Amino acid sequence: MSEAAMKIINLKKSIGKKEIIKGLDFEIHKGEVFGFIGPNGAGKTTTIRMMVGLMKITDGDVHILGKSIKQDYKEAIKEVGAIVENPEMYPFMTGMQNLKHFARMIPGVTMENIKEVVSLVNLEKAIHDKVGKYSLGMRQRLGIAQALLHHPSVLILDEPTNGLDPAGIREIRHYVRRLATEKNVAVIISSHLLSEVELMCDRIGIIKNGELIAIQSVNDNEQMEPEAITVQLEVRPANKAIELLKTNHQIDATLTRGLVTLQIGREQIPNIIKTFVEHDVSVYQVEIPKSTLEDKFFDVIGESVNG
Repeated sequence: MSEAAMKIINLKKSIGKKEIIKGLDFEIHKGEVFGFIGPNGAGKTTTIRMMVGLMKITDGDVHILGKSIKQDYKEAIKEVGAIVENPEMYPFMTGMQNLKHFARMIPGVTMENIKEVVSLVNLEKAIHDKVGKYSLGMRQRLGIAQALLHHPSVLILDEPTNGLDPAGIREIRHYVRRLATEKNVAVIISSHLLSEVELMCDRIGIIKNGELIAIQSVNDNEQMEPEAITVQLEVRPANKAIELLKTNHQIDATLTRGLVTLQIGREQIPNIIKTFVEHDVSVYQVEIPKSTLEDKFFDVIGESVNG
């Protein structure tokens, strides 16, 4: 595993006597896209605000490349680029004028740096147009370019695809993945769009009521795969197949939309197919419906996203 770009250490936030964030502990690695998801009011935005110093930490700390947000804020925050809420740009100025304006606030940013980030988010053709004419997706890309001007090690995007059409969402996904792989940036994404998180992220952290209740790899299905999985078989004749499952394997199966559906361990599949072939049941298809991130999310939190 690559070096940790950000470490969240026993992070807590209390307002009055109420504990909002209850001791979060996790880390995000360089070159990784980390999804941060949870129901509304779970504490995502509060956590992100503490990560970037916009909200005071009650207890614990955030380390960015080993530098403490609490003890060495100025040095730590140099390594962070962030879009919290929507990127704010001047609509009467061009994309290039906006970037130059922001660059003046950051020591050491050159014209070469500006051209590099413009190329990275593929805005070369529109960079001299006024931002007021930009689509929402283009404004988001310009926001990402602005956040990258100082070559941060960590990029934090709060709801980066909010309000975008499918083409805009796909664009942002493409540039986020490119940033992680080509520039070795650690990208943290807070989002409600679970299908997009699944396509964009390497790992996800699920937060509920201020507690981190799961961290897992998006593609590591076996990590969450139960002992019994649902298998759907397209076979002929179906009734004979169901009978064979009962008599030869002691498995109860049902016929659902023309498919024989059963719950078994993956290792049982070869023997079942062998039985069918030996008894002249034709097997046309074996399908294991993939559990989506949304399914896993509901399993873990035990409620709806908006609950």
